[in-house]
Amino acid sequence: MDSSQSPPLHIAVFPWLAFGHLLPNLELAERLAARGHRVSFVSTPRIISRLRPVPLALAPLIDFVALPLPRVDGLPDGAEATSDIPPGKTDLHLKALDGLAAPFAAFLDAACADGSTNKVDWLFVDSFQYWAAAAAADRKIPCALILPFASSTLAEFGVPRLEPPVEGSTASILQRFVLTFEKCQLVIHRACSELEPEHTPLLPGIFGKPVIQYGLVPPCPPAQGHIEHDNAALSWLDKQQPESVLFIALGSEPPVTVEQLHEIALGLELAGTTFLWALKKPNGLLLEADGDILPPGFEERTRDRGLVAMGWVPQLSILAHSSVGAFLTHGGWSSTIEGAMSGHPMVFLTFLDEQRINAQLIERKKAGLRVPRCEKDGSYDRQGIAGAIRAVMCEEESKSVFAANAKKMQEIINDRKCQERYIDELIQRLRSFEK
Repeated sequence: MDSSQSPPLHIAVFPWLAFGHLLPNLELAERLAARGHRVSFVSTPRIISRLRPVPLALAPLIDFVALPLPRVDGLPDGAEATSDIPPGKTDLHLKALDGLAAPFAAFLDAACADGSTNKVDWLFVDSFQYWAAAAAADRKIPCALILPFASSTLAEFGVPRLEPPVEGSTASILQRFVLTFEKCQLVIHRACSELEPEHTPLLPGIFGKPVIQYGLVPPCPPAQGHIEHDNAALSWLDKQQPESVLFIALGSEPPVTVEQLHEIALGLELAGTTFLWALKKPNGLLLEADGDILPPGFEERTRDRGLVAMGWVPQLSILAHSSVGAFLTHGGWSSTIEGAMSGHPMVFLTFLDEQRINAQLIERKKAGLRVPRCEKDGSYDRQGIAGAIRAVMCEEESKSVFAANAKKMQEIINDRKCQERYIDELIQRLRSFEK
């Protein structure tokens, strides 16, 4: 509970409809509720139904506000999260998102009605719901732009200067960010100075507003000795040697082609290491069988030292398993934090600028390595993949350096007292803005 004598805050949290944004916001909501504050977590019905349950002790303080996403021609039924959206349909998804403007305003009106005991004290809004930030401003509710990114990412991206959208048109991604940013009093983001001391002091000058870190909100690891082994991947790991397995997972929405997946597979084969690959079929691929994703004969040739697990796997439990020795990841911030909190050196196969920046951060700390890309076209090949894996997993001199530095990062992320202090400082800053 918050030790302050002030009454608890009521904070509405409205993340972007991507699980890389939703899950860190849910972790933050739980940290706030653990201090006695009330949270209204705003999203769509199907997304809310797919979130993990909150701890029973916190459930009375976290209210899930389900705003039905309007149907838009061209979007599949039930497509609410970005992972549900077929390629080329992002504009239609944004159009559907904009249909939540009126229901969200109605939610704020009900909270602000005379005599309501449910008044919203703060809105934490994500980058693309500019109309939500405007609705809060119209009702004199202070607003914070919440970004699930590292300090180094914010320092590199900054704030673009753009013309406002033409009336009646759908605002672009960058226009949405700017319009949201302009209505917010604060920027809050998922970072800590202990991990990025060089970038944190730069951000207020870059943004021209207070920028507050709320810590890394690392998810709670599986309790020691309580990892469930009823999953096929975990059962397979039980039979492997300690720290011998490379775990590969490229996020919930891997923007990869079949050709790229083939290069990854052939790189794993060349590297010769034991591996567990959590393989998801890229969104929009229509293949006769899951096996079409992989090179012919790959699974047979690597059967004695590798497992390809299609679909969902318990990533946190896998990373916590004693058989895992390194993590090959796309470099999303959540996956990077989860890899680091498990103390594993990382191999990065990045696709987006934000992922590249995260990978560079870990490289600077000598706790991981990026797969090199072809200078001509930015592609990667099996030789580059195999070389990076060997440097992290097999070559004793480099392996020991990466492993030692990964343990140093683990100490930072798993310092719960330090991470919780960021939440307390955030609450203090929110209260100071109230006055």
